[in-house]
Amino acid sequence: MPTVQRAARTDAGLAAELRLSVMRLRRRLANEREPGNELSIASMSVLGYLFRHGDLTVGELAGLERVQPPSMTRHINALEEGGYVARKAHATDGRVVVVELTDRGRERVLADRRRRDEWLSRQLRDLTAEERDVLRAAAPLLQRLAEEA
Repeated sequence: MPTVQRAARTDAGLAAELRLSVMRLRRRLANEREPGNELSIASMSVLGYLFRHGDLTVGELAGLERVQPPSMTRHINALEEGGYVARKAHATDGRVVVVELTDRGRERVLADRRRRDEWLSRQLRDLTAEERDVLRAAAPLLQRLAEEA
């Protein structure tokens, strides 16, 4: 039995195998980004949060990305300069500023996702129905692991 298969039988082995596999898949998906996309993966992640959750404060975005607010402010400044996001007053508390996705930001997110989803869909076609079922069952678990504190 190969070493990787033996190691995966323990929790530590499974952790190592998952870490390696997820990192490689993430790297591969990053390589499939839309050509000409000058935004960093971190900036694209911010746009993705705004796309999924709607308007958020800088503090909320920093918490989601697990960075300090000053770091997030730098990302927001650059995204605002590029026309991908805009700042506006909070609907009920004028002291609070929220960040919203602009049409340009929404278009960038959708184009980038479309390209990477197309690549991944092509790869999934090479798997058996049973293998796709395993991934379908694992996807929510991987999401839950990613969101744990």
